[in-house]
Amino acid sequence: MKKVAISLFAILAGTSFAMAEDAGCEAFKWPVTREQALFAAAPATPSGAMLAVGAAADLALVPAEQAGFTLPPEHAPASGTFGAVASVVVPPEGTIQISLSGEAWVDVIQDGHAVKSAGYSGVKTCPSIRKSVRFKLAAGPATVQFSGAKKAELKVAVLTPE
Repeated sequence: MKKVAISLFAILAGTSFAMAEDAGCEAFKWPVTREQALFAAAPATPSGAMLAVGAAADLALVPAEQAGFTLPPEHAPASGTFGAVASVVVPPEGTIQISLSGEAWVDVIQDGHAVKSAGYSGVKTCPSIRKSVRFKLAAGPATVQFSGAKKAELKVAVLTPE
């Protein structure tokens, strides 16, 4: 009887934990299920790479002072943090959603100017996604800067909003 009670407790605890994880991801202002699926198979990508809209990358970050930011990040990165610069071609509809697996600041630069975000959602209780930021941009090239990350890797998804 004791083994059955312990097993039942373990099953219920595991179910509760899984439900808590799902509830954490459900707390975003918009769905992040596409990002979760893309992050699972995100290819290793170096700093400086082109990010594709509709895809994810496991971005290798460098020490922030070596990132080569186009413009100073809106939030100055703390000492000992990591960053990267990447590029993206914004689709004709113009709005992109950049989602990150961990804590980091994201800036988007277009035509030499930093673009303010059009929307933000961040959740600390989702195990695979930390934040998702939307930007309204003109179609064409843009630079994306990641800064202030505490780890040297960051999964990034660039999508059009649902």
